Amino acid sequence: MCLLDRVEFWDETTILCTSRTHTDLDNPLCSQGRLHVICGVEYAAQAIAVHGGLLSSRPSPPGYLASMRDVHLSAQRIDDIDQQLEIQAMRVAANARSLVYRFTVSVGKTELLGGRATVFLERASE
Repeated sequence: MCLLDRVEFWDETTILCTSRTHTDLDNPLCSQGRLHVICGVEYAAQAIAVHGGLLSSRPSPPGYLASMRDVHLSAQRIDDIDQQLEIQAMRVAANARSLVYRFTVSVGKTELLGGRATVFLERASE
């Protein structure tokens, strides 16, 4: 399942993606024809995964979303928003075993949700 439409910008620490898939009636995250704003964490997780792929010069180990912290929601749902979503993730810490990102999902200057995600990386076999 790919929810992101485009990568608009990326550098060593930040990625900005856009998407309109939240308006798709066939969105796999819809429940009873609605897409709750908490589903935005999946958009953020996908942006984080894309960022990892863009930074890696070789295949990177699989990562597992370990936790979401300080998640705040500023809307009820996102399927009723006609504008494209902007998904931004910024890496704030990294080591060989884990990554920490701050993320936001917004429409223009209006933040719909945000928080912090920790990803654990699987160790490469030696």
